[in-house]
Amino acid sequence: MKALFVNGSPRKNWNTHKMLESAMKGAADSGAETELIHLYDFNFKGCVSCFACKLKTAKTHGLCAVKDSLTPVLEKALHSDVIVMGSPIYFSYPTGMFRSFFERLLFPIMKYSNDENGNRIREIDRTIYSAMIYTMNCTEDLAPKIHYPEYLEANETAAKIVLGYCETLCAYNTYQFRDYSKYEANMFSEEVKKKYQDEHFAIDLQNAYDLGKRLVEKAKA
Repeated sequence: MKALFVNGSPRKNWNTHKMLESAMKGAADSGAETELIHLYDFNFKGCVSCFACKLKTAKTHGLCAVKDSLTPVLEKALHSDVIVMGSPIYFSYPTGMFRSFFERLLFPIMKYSNDENGNRIREIDRTIYSAMIYTMNCTEDLAPKIHYPEYLEANETAAKIVLGYCETLCAYNTYQFRDYSKYEANMFSEEVKKKYQDEHFAIDLQNAYDLGKRLVEKAKA
C-alpha cells in the first residue's frame, strides 16, 4: 500500500507542507508506505500538447512522453494507491507547479474515448484514491463570494474522472508571515490572523490526518 504526497508550494515547513505531513501521518498510521515530494525541488514544465500519450501504437500510449526530472515522480504516482496533492492558492488557483504536475499526471491517462453508454473510458483499470489540500489567505466566508469553490471543484472533478476518486480539503485564513509588521500588508490584522490560526490550524491538521487515514482505508477496502 503506497501513498504519495505532493507539495505544490514553494515553501517548506509552512502551511501546505504541514497539512501534507499530517495527512501523511494519518496514512502511515493506517499502514501505508508514504513519501513526500516537493515539486519546487524539480525542474519541469506542464503538458506540451505533443499527444504522444494518445498515439494508439506508440510505446508512450498512456504515458507522458516528455523526459525530465518529473518523469520518476509521475511513475511513482501511477504506482501509488493514494495520491494527496497540496497547494496554496495564488490569485484564485493552485500554483503553476501544482498545475503542471496535475496536467502531466492526468492527461496521459485520460482517454478521448467513451464506452457504449457515453461514459469516459479510463486508461487505468483501478482506482487511485486522491485528494487535494488547499491552503489560503482567504477566509471561509469570503471564499464563495469570490467563486473559490467553483474554481477548485474543477480539479476535483477531473481527478474523479481520471483516477476514480477524489476529495478536497481547504484550510482558510492561514498565517502568511511570521511578522506582519515587516510587510506591506495593512489590510490584514496580525492579531486577528494569529487568533484564528491558534484556534483553527490544529483542527485543520487533524482534518488532514483524518483524510490521509481515510484514503488508505478506502484503498484497502
